[in-house]
Amino acid sequence: MSGLNNPLSVAKTIKLFINGQFPRTESGRSFPLYIHGKEEIYANVCQASRKDFRNAVEAAKKAQSSWAHKTAYNRAQILYRMAEMMQSRYAEIQDLLELTLGLKTKDAQLAVQEAIDALVYFAGFADKYQSLIGTINPVSGPHHNFTTPEAVGVVALLSEDNKFDFAQWTAQIVAIVCSGNTLVALVPQSASAVIAPISEIFATSDLPSGVINLLSGFFKELFPHFTTHMELQAVSFQRSNNEELTQLQKASCETMKRVIPKVKDVRSLEHLISFVEHKTVWHPSGF
Repeated sequence: MSGLNNPLSVAKTIKLFINGQFPRTESGRSFPLYIHGKEEIYANVCQASRKDFRNAVEAAKKAQSSWAHKTAYNRAQILYRMAEMMQSRYAEIQDLLELTLGLKTKDAQLAVQEAIDALVYFAGFADKYQSLIGTINPVSGPHHNFTTPEAVGVVALLSEDNKFDFAQWTAQIVAIVCSGNTLVALVPQSASAVIAPISEIFATSDLPSGVINLLSGFFKELFPHFTTHMELQAVSFQRSNNEELTQLQKASCETMKRVIPKVKDVRSLEHLISFVEHKTVWHPSGF
């Protein structure tokens, strides 16, 4: 009975988030994530494989059409619900950022609050950006000509591993899905613990399965598959390595991907419209 006085410290197991579910990697691999500055394991994190990546892309592709055809108001409601759910888990996420990334309390609090603000910001834009960037075009002839924005499709997100910014990362996610795109994101290895709370937030916010998919794993292993997969319509490359960017841009010429390089102002209309296409329609208006 003396063992009861020495409770066992059980490390967390952090799974992937694919198609609204929490699967372990099909490869059975994992890697340890340590408490910042210590040798104590915080969690064992699933190491995604190429097959996990393919499964995530398939889930995103399947979900994209129905997500894009939801009303903009409905998408706004779901994003706002995410903000509510994150607010309710404020303390948990703050502690996680302090333990795994070594942030000071004030910095961790600011990061969570700015992430919540980003969710509210893009929730507000979900049913407004169309009016701001759509146009009625003057043309010669008996036609009504107008341009409207549409979602690009399935988008991948690759983020900086060093100096991970939780608020910026959250803003990148919602900037992508706000307009009807679906997402496959490779979470930076050093910050992979954030998958646990944020995927639970997504899963409990009325977000349809497959709209957001989160993978944890090694960038060098999975990056080549992000560059060559034919079902990705765009890649948001929010990293500073110019050689990697060049490699992605060259590969995108063959697979017809849009490449969005690193931006400073993620929480902006300009960043949102990086993930839309413009469709122009000609309609007879009389003779």
